[in-house]
Amino acid sequence: MGRITVRKPVLRLSTAGVRGRRPDTLAVEEPLEIRVAGRPLTITMRTPGDDFDLVAGFLAAEGVIGRADDLRALRYCADTTEQNTLDVVLADHVPPPDPGMTRAFATTSACGLCGKSSIEALRADRPYDVAADPVEVSPAVLARLPERLRRAQRVFDRTGGLHAAGLFDADGELLAVREDVGRHNAVDKVVGWALRAGLLPLSGRILMVSGRASFELTQKAMQAGVPVLAAVSAPSSLAVELAEDAGMTLVGFLRGETMNVYAGAHRVVT
Repeated sequence: MGRITVRKPVLRLSTAGVRGRRPDTLAVEEPLEIRVAGRPLTITMRTPGDDFDLVAGFLAAEGVIGRADDLRALRYCADTTEQNTLDVVLADHVPPPDPGMTRAFATTSACGLCGKSSIEALRADRPYDVAADPVEVSPAVLARLPERLRRAQRVFDRTGGLHAAGLFDADGELLAVREDVGRHNAVDKVVGWALRAGLLPLSGRILMVSGRASFELTQKAMQAGVPVLAAVSAPSSLAVELAEDAGMTLVGFLRGETMNVYAGAHRVVT
């Protein structure tokens, strides 16, 4: 695994004229090339660490795989000097990715819509019936999630530069947390962890994200069978539309004692 943080010198200034030089800790951002059976599929920018989970979650979100036995092997490529190229061997029963997924350019750490050719294709590709999930959660449980997620962000404490995604049960117990410079990468890492552990679909679970609830994060949660997605910031209009279509519960502006429920309010009970 590569370095997660690096130290760099900075010039610290203030409006009072105070100057000083000191080292600062930064979150690492490096490219990860994903290959399938030796053939390049895509390159994404990520924070090193939990790369196997990241790739498994990415492939699950793209509809390439759906369970742990769809993967035969995940391994770093021996023809590279650093652990920034990862090769996936799919099980014999899994067809290779659609050629349209292959991209000859690097995605940024803010991009999550990768191999799908249209929004309608994303909406139609639903492996689980999220709308049928009967889970209920109280506002008191939801209100505790941001602080619990924040306490679990170990690298954020040193850098202040990483997003996080946390998976909780309906009682607010933290099951898994992952950090990354990219919000969608953090979600892929959580979903990939769950897939490799044989936990999909994530029925009765809550996915909490440290930033806004974008369309791509809602889509990734839907693909993993998550019934409740919560975010500390705002959702996009398309995220709300997708949550409504899929029967998901979408909570935004989850801060302190207040929150906005944009979709699936029937699951939030007092």
